[in-house]
Amino acid sequence: MNTIKKQLDSACDLLAHHSPSPRLDAEVLLAFVLGKNRSYLRAWDDKELELVALELFTQLVEKRRVGVPIAYLTERREFWSRDFKVSSAVLIPRPETELLIELCLERLSNNEQHAVLDLGTGSGAIAITLAAERPLVQITAIDKSVEALDIAKENAARHDCQHIEFVLSDWLSALSSEATFDFILSNPPYIAQDDVHLSQGDVRFEPMSALVAADNGLYDIKKIASDAKKHLRVGGQLWFEHGYNQAQETQAILKSLNYCNVKTYVDLSGQPRVTMGFI
Repeated sequence: MNTIKKQLDSACDLLAHHSPSPRLDAEVLLAFVLGKNRSYLRAWDDKELELVALELFTQLVEKRRVGVPIAYLTERREFWSRDFKVSSAVLIPRPETELLIELCLERLSNNEQHAVLDLGTGSGAIAITLAAERPLVQITAIDKSVEALDIAKENAARHDCQHIEFVLSDWLSALSSEATFDFILSNPPYIAQDDVHLSQGDVRFEPMSALVAADNGLYDIKKIASDAKKHLRVGGQLWFEHGYNQAQETQAILKSLNYCNVKTYVDLSGQPRVTMGFI
C-alpha cells in the first residue's frame, strides 16, 4: 500500500545517510507535492497516494538524496517570515543575512524617504524585505543576472513591493554618475576559490558566480567599496555581509578607502558577519 506513512518511512530510510534531517526533508517534500501542510501528513497518514503524486515524490526524494537543496526542489525559502521563490539561478536566502536587515532597519526611519541600493539582489530577499518594512524608502536592486532579476521581480510582485527599481548591472557599472544613495548594501561573493566548503552541502548546487570571489574572497568587496564612494551621499553608509573570518580584512579595505566609523557586527552564533562604514 502506498500510504503517506509508508512513503514517508521509505523516504526517511533513503535519506538517512544523505541529509541531517531526513524526516523533515521527506515531510516537506511530500507536503509540497500534495499542496498541504505537514500536520495534514500526520492526521491522514493512512491515506493512499495517487500515482501522479507518488511518482513526483519519488523523483524529488531521489534529487534530495544526491544533495539538491530542499529550497530548489520546492522553489521556495522563508526569509524574515516571508516566502520567497528561489531557483538555481539565485542563492538560497540564509538566516545569517537577516542580521543585515535588522541593522539597517534600525537606521531607516519609518517616515523618511531614504534611498537604498541593494547590490547583487539575487532573489530580492534583502530589497523586498526592506521595502515591505519601510514603504517610504526608495530602493534600487541590482544584479548582473537576467534570470535572477526575473525571480526578484516575481517575488516583489508576490509581496506587493512594486516600487522597487530593478537594474541589470555588473555591480555599479550601469548606474549614472548622478545616482546617489544613503545606504548601499551587499551580500557579495566572498568565498575563496579554493575553499573546501564549496564541495559540501547546498553550495554545490548554487551559482558559483554568486559565491566565489578572487583575491581570497575579497575581490568583490574591494570593487564595491571603491566604486560605492561615487554613489554615496554625504554621511552615506556602506554595509557588507562577509565570511566569519573576513572582518579584519573588510575593515582594513574600508579604512584604506577613508570610510569612517568602520564597525563589525556579530550574528546570532557570535560570528563576525556584517561590517559597515560611513563616507
